[in-house]
Amino acid sequence: MKDKDLRKRVPYHIQRDVLDELGVDQLSCSSLCLKIFSFSLFTRCTGPRFKSCFLSFVPLLTWLPRYPFRENAIGDLISGISVGIMHLPQGMAYALLAAVPPVFGLYSSFYPILIYFIFGTSKHISVGTYAVMSVMIGSVTERLAPDSDFMIPGNDTNSTSLDIVSRDAERVKIAATVTFLSGIFQVLLLGLVRFGFVVTYLSEPLVRAYTTAAAIHVIVSQLKYSFGINPQRYSGPLSLIYTIIEDCALLGQTNIGTLVVSIVTIIGLVAAKELSALAARKIPIPIPVELITIIIATVVSWQMDLKTEYGVEVVGKIPSGLQAPVAPAVSLLGSMVGDAFALAVVGYGIAISLGRIFALKYAYKVDSNQELIALGLSNSIGGLFNCFAISCSMSRSMVQVSTGGKSQVAGAISALVILVILLKIGELFEELPKAVLAAIIYVNLQGMMKQFGDIRSLWRTNKVDMVVWVMTLILTVLFNPDMGLAASIAFSILTVVFRTQLPKYSILGQVPGTDIYKPVEDYNQVKEIPGIMIFHSSATLYFANAEMYIDALYEKVDSHKHPTHIYSQAYSFTHNYSAVSAFNQGEEPKFSDTDESGEEAEANGDVHKLSVKEPKDVGAVEVGPDPDTDTTLPQAIILDLSPVNFLDTVGVKTLRNVRHNPYCVVESMEKGDFFNEKVTKSILFSSVHDAVLYCQQGNSEEVQYILMSYTHTRISEVS
Repeated sequence: MKDKDLRKRVPYHIQRDVLDELGVDQLSCSSLCLKIFSFSLFTRCTGPRFKSCFLSFVPLLTWLPRYPFRENAIGDLISGISVGIMHLPQGMAYALLAAVPPVFGLYSSFYPILIYFIFGTSKHISVGTYAVMSVMIGSVTERLAPDSDFMIPGNDTNSTSLDIVSRDAERVKIAATVTFLSGIFQVLLLGLVRFGFVVTYLSEPLVRAYTTAAAIHVIVSQLKYSFGINPQRYSGPLSLIYTIIEDCALLGQTNIGTLVVSIVTIIGLVAAKELSALAARKIPIPIPVELITIIIATVVSWQMDLKTEYGVEVVGKIPSGLQAPVAPAVSLLGSMVGDAFALAVVGYGIAISLGRIFALKYAYKVDSNQELIALGLSNSIGGLFNCFAISCSMSRSMVQVSTGGKSQVAGAISALVILVILLKIGELFEELPKAVLAAIIYVNLQGMMKQFGDIRSLWRTNKVDMVVWVMTLILTVLFNPDMGLAASIAFSILTVVFRTQLPKYSILGQVPGTDIYKPVEDYNQVKEIPGIMIFHSSATLYFANAEMYIDALYEKVDSHKHPTHIYSQAYSFTHNYSAVSAFNQGEEPKFSDTDESGEEAEANGDVHKLSVKEPKDVGAVEVGPDPDTDTTLPQAIILDLSPVNFLDTVGVKTLRNVRHNPYCVVESMEKGDFFNEKVTKSILFSSVHDAVLYCQQGNSEEVQYILMSYTHTRISEVS
């Protein structure tokens, strides 16, 4: 195995001068002027540029004229019909989660899909109703329109009854308004300002834990339909716990007929899905298990009159046709801003994650910002037609792909299937028991519940991600999906902060025969360079860990020299940073110029050869001779700042050279008044190895140089 690895190695030779920043400036020129010129061209509005922007805004005009009809038409037709059939039961079931009548789930499976067909860029995802989005909508509608607001006096003195018609009408208005507002957030706040990167704060463990917690909310919200009970509505933190307690207290009032329907439907669905999975290898088209289930349940309910004989709650009246657009309730916008923003972020995060998976698999590109605009328009326009917020469904997307769907045409065909149902078939399902829809939801959520297995895998791979997963689950369960999302993101960001506050500090040594440097404690063959200590931190440097960085540096220096030399060496070291006041009691450093002749040198090894040029003016600190000189003292200290990727004022005051991009490093140092007549750009070097070679040129024992070396991916200092 070792011989095979050795044969793969290709030696290379590079011969150049040791470069400091002044030398780099002479060999290269700044691209700032070019960037300014390019920006002016970019902002200039021309005919071709306007056409390009318009076509990118409406992708349909780009891909539809080139649609390969012979290759894709049959697959898209079969796929569209299959997905459209799935939309029927899922749309009606998820409407219950949103606390609106089932027919509005069908509206949400029609209008938004047509809008996405025009503006979307993913060829394989199936947008429409989604369980997590529906339960978030339901939390808003039930909070702003609780049952208690629609109780009307009965015929008896102390009796009251619920005005279901008025309640449902108000909840539909609330759901449509919050959907409209979330779409506006996606289009204006996130899409047009190209803020698609916001979903980078939604890590995979966070999203999977969040959807798992949302699935728990979904299950709990559907228990009332499975048991035929009417628990009190709770909102705010711990509402899930209160709802479970209330459901348990009402178990004695369970409707036996409803419970039997739920149990039979769940068993039948699970068995049918298992058989469908076994038959999937032989049957090219998936069996529409949910559709068959609701047809059978509707027929049984109609024949046995379950509503009258057993008190089983059914879907009720389903109006035929489409509704005219309605303006959103402007008076409600102020009470749902946070909910709308959470819907915008979660819906986009789920859709773009799945869209990128299919784009990577089938080798095409999904425009993240255009996806924001497409989803935003789908929600905002859909909200005008009394739809509730939509996203992407994994189950429908997998069916769309497995049945041969190859473009957005499949989505348009599925919308036409829903249109036919709305116009002609919808009223046939008025006798469908709601317990059947709840059972469909339970079975469809089993994939999300399997995500609990992430805990075991994350424990083996990354315990911090496991903590994020568990805390996201707990926070979302306790604080509801909207507040839970914000708390989960905050906790996830805190874990990053904590990790930067507790980095690993190490001493680097040279891999023999190379210009590569690795921690000496992790590699047996890595050796330190005599007289030079290379200090490395695994995290960026900023106000939260600057003091710990200095303490760790002193500790490493302490391990390399006799205790009597610690303070004098550290004292001279800190003179060269703006953190002087913390270590030298206000004394000013004394700088002097040095001009030593350089000699040609070679790198330590036979692979990479460098020649050293004569150094230029270098800022230095004069240190008096020590009568008790210890030969083990490092003559130079190199600070490897490769993980540092941003700069704050404390970082400037600590090291004056903290930045990932070398050009930004120099610019930040210039703005921070780091350079002067004594300390020039000649202290900057192009790599750690350049700095090491410079330090090996026999500098005076009474002078210590402050040399900073960097590359595009590595920043270092020599002191």
